Amino acid sequence: MSSTGRTERLALDGVLTADQAAATVAGILAVQRPDGAIPWFRGHHLDPWDHTEAAMALDAAGEHAAAERAYRWLARHQNTDGSWYAAYADRPGGVDTVSPQDAGRETNFTAYVAVGVWHHYLATGDDRFLELMWPVVYAAVEFVLELQQPGGEIGWKREADGTPVADALLTGSSSIHQALRCALAIAEHRADPQPDWELAAGALGHAIRSHPERFLDKSRYSMDWYYPVLGGAVTGAAARERIGERWDEFVVPGLGVRCVLPNPWVTGGESCELALALWAVGESDRALEILRSITHLRAENGMYWTGYVFEDEAVWPVEQTTWTAGSLLLAAAALGGDEATTTVFGGLSLPAGLEPDCCGRP
Repeated sequence: MSSTGRTERLALDGVLTADQAAATVAGILAVQRPDGAIPWFRGHHLDPWDHTEAAMALDAAGEHAAAERAYRWLARHQNTDGSWYAAYADRPGGVDTVSPQDAGRETNFTAYVAVGVWHHYLATGDDRFLELMWPVVYAAVEFVLELQQPGGEIGWKREADGTPVADALLTGSSSIHQALRCALAIAEHRADPQPDWELAAGALGHAIRSHPERFLDKSRYSMDWYYPVLGGAVTGAAARERIGERWDEFVVPGLGVRCVLPNPWVTGGESCELALALWAVGESDRALEILRSITHLRAENGMYWTGYVFEDEAVWPVEQTTWTAGSLLLAAAALGGDEATTTVFGGLSLPAGLEPDCCGRP
């Protein structure tokens, strides 16, 4: 099948044609290293969360072999404690040339492998792959849950020397909530129940929904606004109410979503993630409106600029990132009904975990 044929399902009126989607996919593939690593762009760095997001976009576009190479890279470079480093420099050289650039180990970066692995399995039905990656997912989840706090929230990292950081980030914990549910789906598929994970996911979801005081105040950032919805902890009417409360603060009509208040800077990644959150709560029309608003970020080569400072009418930073392109493709896939993508972001068929009877982790 031609690359255009594989991307027909990603075509969205006013956002992407199949040919344009194919060009975006080709742009991500051009950045992917022979060993499977997907840095932000060549010469920059790789982080495990954005690497996984780009791999998921490749699966949504039917590039399953390339996506599998990305997951095998994670399997080869997982630390013995189940984590990955926060950043790896993109170094020239042979296969698997790695150089940790930030030796901290962030929990949400580590957890996200579960979302990617389940997405890849749903896209391919490859049980061999799932068995290969199960020990990787298991070790990653165990690393993350070692930093769960009594209130259910997840401490955001271990320092390079191993010191745990108990402070929790709402965005990161919301992403981990989605990852735990995907990990539970994998365990359920394998008939390998993980009751501790169910309790952990339930306690985390409860903290996100009911105890904002347990998280560092990052309310200036749009991610803290929509991520509880995107991560599946806040749903239904409560999710729609949450999105509505700060819509006018963060959404710049015709341009996209601000990254942080009060900066006059819209970013493609945040815009696409908001579109995914809107789709998840049944607001597909508004999701499409957001995606149409960031077509000005599309570069001639099919990739996307990270952001735009609208007061200066200037692209900034001057970079085209694989994760921005990846988030656009995933949002298009969800709106187009791609089953693997709708499952991991819609959340209706993912295990919910067991919410505690009281405020802390059981």
